[in-house]
Amino acid sequence: MIGRSSGAPLLRPLRRGERSAERRSAGATMAGLWVGAAALVGAGRRGRRLPQPLMRSSALWTLKHVPHYSRQHLMVSRSLCSAGYDSNEKTFDKILIANRGEIACRVIKTCKKMGIKTVAIHSDVDASSVHVKMADEAVCVGPAPTSKSYLNMDAIMEAIKKTRAQAVHPGYGFLSENKEFAKCLAAEDVIFIGPDTHAIQAMGDKIESKLLAKKAKVNTIPGFDGVVKDADEAVRIAREIGYPVMIKASAGGGGKGMRIAWDDEETSIFLDSETRRAMGEQAVALAKAVKYSSAGTVEFLVDSKKNFYFLEMNTRLQVEHPVTECITGLDLVQEMIRVAKGYPLRHKQADIPINGWAVECRVYAEDPYKSFGLPSVGRLSQYQEPIHLPGVRVDSGIQPGSDISIYYDPMISKLITYGSDRTEALKRMEDALDNYVIRGVTHNIALLREVIINSRFIEGDINTKFLSDVYPDGFKGHKLTENERNQLLAIASSLFVAFQLRAQHFQEHENSRVPIIQPQVANWQLSVKLHDEVHTVVASNSGPTFSVEVDGSKLNVTSTWNLASPLLSVSVDGTPRTVQCLSREAGGNMSIQFLGTVYKVHILTKLAAELNKFMLEKAAEDTSSILRSPMPGVVVTVSVKPGDMVAEGQEICVIEAMKMQNSMTAGKTGKVKSVRCKAGDTVGEGDLLVELE
Repeated sequence: MIGRSSGAPLLRPLRRGERSAERRSAGATMAGLWVGAAALVGAGRRGRRLPQPLMRSSALWTLKHVPHYSRQHLMVSRSLCSAGYDSNEKTFDKILIANRGEIACRVIKTCKKMGIKTVAIHSDVDASSVHVKMADEAVCVGPAPTSKSYLNMDAIMEAIKKTRAQAVHPGYGFLSENKEFAKCLAAEDVIFIGPDTHAIQAMGDKIESKLLAKKAKVNTIPGFDGVVKDADEAVRIAREIGYPVMIKASAGGGGKGMRIAWDDEETSIFLDSETRRAMGEQAVALAKAVKYSSAGTVEFLVDSKKNFYFLEMNTRLQVEHPVTECITGLDLVQEMIRVAKGYPLRHKQADIPINGWAVECRVYAEDPYKSFGLPSVGRLSQYQEPIHLPGVRVDSGIQPGSDISIYYDPMISKLITYGSDRTEALKRMEDALDNYVIRGVTHNIALLREVIINSRFIEGDINTKFLSDVYPDGFKGHKLTENERNQLLAIASSLFVAFQLRAQHFQEHENSRVPIIQPQVANWQLSVKLHDEVHTVVASNSGPTFSVEVDGSKLNVTSTWNLASPLLSVSVDGTPRTVQCLSREAGGNMSIQFLGTVYKVHILTKLAAELNKFMLEKAAEDTSSILRSPMPGVVVTVSVKPGDMVAEGQEICVIEAMKMQNSMTAGKTGKVKSVRCKAGDTVGEGDLLVELE
């Protein structure tokens, strides 16, 4: 994800089966590209040979903080094609979902459709989570830390015995690719809904999987297949191979442990059906080589000359599987369950329809203005998904009142839009992001929206330096054109007057219901400050329409003016806009979400503006001598003590939050006056960590 060490995908623009994913590796500030393909293979479980369907590949664009990638999404051993459920097929009576959040909810929905009872597991802090409420049964498996709950195999095995679950769906992450967990289940005659332990082990080791890929005649990256001893050896090998090179931990996954070393300019990527077909064939060959069964994903690196090389295989359901489901009408979770029960393929690849385009964005509780996404925690005071719009799907595991904590991945949801072509899918994503109401935590909607409307993204000119190229000084939000600025000022002024009129009407008719807007209201002369510029605005209304003059430019703003709604649909000179008024103060300050970005405006009447000139301004605090935590988290290490001399940029301490470690550095050179934290402390956003003299 943009700036995420966990490697969770963010954006997934898709082209007729082409899926896009965006992941990020620790410390990276670059964007990358994923391309991939969906495939079906007929290698059967328990040694049974099944009919082999044809391969269908699909290119995938993504923003990722690693080099260009290609994914081959596999459903091996059984068919993916299951638009409906055959009630005559006997599967399982009860399935335990060894996961949390949106993927647990996703699995539960399919189980309910299939008439299968479900068991949820949860930590102490997740006791009231949505996935717990959706399941038929729930078992607490430990306290909040993942090592003591969702990764606690002993507790999960005990929950399986207690509830007599016949099978376990691991989702993704946590224990989904843990061979020891799969072995424990097999020992207890519990079905693991996924590949067998041999495939998990073979594909889970980056070195072993590469050797197997070579043996299966799959293109592999020119590189070093052994263990790199030290930095000097890494440099020597890199020079022999040629730059750029990617250094990846052998047991790393999801972008963890990935680093890129650059030497030359990165090139852009484009794919055609022939390249995707070839990638798909090699993905199938690799799956056959390990006798793979169930859903999985093969990832390739692709260069500008359409050469592709095997990187790794994910032996689980892919995070962005909704994209495949949207363009095929299939339920991949249902097919995983069928595969696990031993049912044969019902369809060949040619029978599976590939229709339209789909885009997936990961909506995260992150601040995109801080290193493209520092985690945010808090309680969702208001939450409303844009599922009322056509072609929109939301996979989530939260509701109003849900907590985004420091213990788990900060993903709020996966937002998917579908259209007949790429243009329609992206336009629907714009509208969906504008209509998504999230209050109580900071989120990354502004960045998501900016990326999908960026001309380079639309044209497919994406490489691993996309973010740093487009936002060299960091993300600053949407840059308004003059027309957009005038629209925002006109909407804000209309809102201000509408609120004022409502207040007046309530005062005049305290015990009677009155319309918010009355005709023939006198002109309102306003002073509106946006950023550091003050604009003269004159507004008047006639029924639902406001006539607004902004610095001499006239605009008409029409709406139903339902001020109690978190969303406000307006028309500005015929152009439809959806805005959100996030906050409004008596002093004239308003926060308005417009085109994805939150803008702060200060609106005063002409008289109030004149009087405001005589008000004293509070001097800004000098923060160069203090270091505060930019986010909630846990202090991992503290590198200084009182009396130490530190240089500007020197690491002071490390804060960990939501799978990511963040190095806190000194803002200037000086002597440490006091240290207000120690390793193991839990800190909140803005807490004082270290003070310099």
